[in-house]
Amino acid sequence: LWAATISDKSGPLIFRKTVFNSTEIRFSVKSFSCSGPVKFTIEWYLKYHTCQNEYSKLEEELSQKHEPSVDEDFCGHYFKNVECWTTKYENVNCNSDLQVFPSLNNKELITNIRNVSNQEGSTDVIARTQRDGFHIFIVSVKTDKTDARWNLNVSLSMIGPHGYISASDWPLMIFYMVMCIVYILYGVLWLMWSACYWKDILRIQFWIAAVIFLGMLEKAVFYTEYQNISSTGLSTQGLLIFAELISAVKRTLARLLVIIVSLGYGIVKPRLGTVMHRVVGLGILYFIFAAVEGVMRVIGGSNHLAVIFGDIILAVIDSIFVWFIFISLAQTMKTLRLRKNTVKFSLYRHFTNTLIFAVLASVVFMVWTTKTFRIAKCQSDWMERWVDDAFWSFLFSLILIVIMFLWRPSANNQRYAFMPLIDDSDDEIEEFMVTSENLTEGIKLRVSKTVSNGTAKPATSDNFDEDLKWVEENIPSSFTDVALPVLVDSDEEIMTRSEMAEKMFSSEKIM
Repeated sequence: LWAATISDKSGPLIFRKTVFNSTEIRFSVKSFSCSGPVKFTIEWYLKYHTCQNEYSKLEEELSQKHEPSVDEDFCGHYFKNVECWTTKYENVNCNSDLQVFPSLNNKELITNIRNVSNQEGSTDVIARTQRDGFHIFIVSVKTDKTDARWNLNVSLSMIGPHGYISASDWPLMIFYMVMCIVYILYGVLWLMWSACYWKDILRIQFWIAAVIFLGMLEKAVFYTEYQNISSTGLSTQGLLIFAELISAVKRTLARLLVIIVSLGYGIVKPRLGTVMHRVVGLGILYFIFAAVEGVMRVIGGSNHLAVIFGDIILAVIDSIFVWFIFISLAQTMKTLRLRKNTVKFSLYRHFTNTLIFAVLASVVFMVWTTKTFRIAKCQSDWMERWVDDAFWSFLFSLILIVIMFLWRPSANNQRYAFMPLIDDSDDEIEEFMVTSENLTEGIKLRVSKTVSNGTAKPATSDNFDEDLKWVEENIPSSFTDVALPVLVDSDEEIMTRSEMAEKMFSSEKIM
């Protein structure tokens, strides 16, 4: 739905849209102002073209041309009379006494108008498309008086079988509806799992729940916007900006989720430590540029300089994300392999295979879209245009369902949780053995002396002095000073222990 103003100083109006076959084009004059009696010649041209970029500079050519004459034919001059239809309304009177502008309609089309929910303005149908695809609609208003002053506020709409929405956006609306249902099913499934095993919920599973909720909200908002366009023909800018911001938050949190899973948060690490600052900083940077790019795309269009610059920055940040994710995965899997934790290692191996598939699919898709929609001389695949936006949402939904399956709440959650007493047992045994070897280095084992009959020599005062002497000679001072500093006693404690030892020895001797 378009609203525009035509005056004696303006040129033809040009409208572009991808429409379905049998789309009705309605044109009406909502208000007008004529300084005196004026006779208009109103002519429209409907052109079908196969390439979207075929007439991209038509507006520029018309703006450089002087005011067209009454007899100028757009179909013959610009479109070579190839699949171009035109109708001319001559001697349309306008003066200050008129209350309503004369109706412009095609009587042959009025008799065949379909029954639609909104019948208002149905008599303003002036044309109907005959094919699916790209169309250009041109409205030219001319007068025979060059000095006349006039102003027309016009309204133009194109209503197809599915409402006001364009043929290239209609599949995207259906896609967002399906994806909203999918995320609702994700949420219900995750909620059921969490309710059954709520005592064993891991921290990483709360992140997954947040991503599912934001994905559901994002798809619902986008579907609402497209449904609003389809039913009213008007786009709500505030709703679109809100949808883009929700999308930026969801995409940021999704990337952070993959990084945190790759780092082994809650699985092999109880906390991320200083790495968390880098992860959060990278996420904030991505969110800022994603939000700016989305808002500027709504306000200034997809060809705005800020949108192009934002796309380049986001591509660089995504590359950093991919590098960070695979480096973290390699370190996590190496740790699990050294600990011989086969359960977690198998978990991460499947996750790594999923990410490798996602990266390869992304590269193939980017090559295809660049060839089809960017550098192609004739961009004719309008029916696949919606895939350019839908692919990334679909790809992440596959990654998300894999993450949900691998890290789903279950009775065996503790197999995946961080448990240092189990995970670090091998390392602790090795460390204890190495420490024991280092501590006993330089210590000689003393063999007890035996008498001739093979029995151990009984303890005497001479034996006690000999034992103390052996300890002083064979126990290195570094052992007590460095390895066991807590055993170093004060002089008073040493005297007390010596007295107690002598008393015990005396009592044993008496016995």
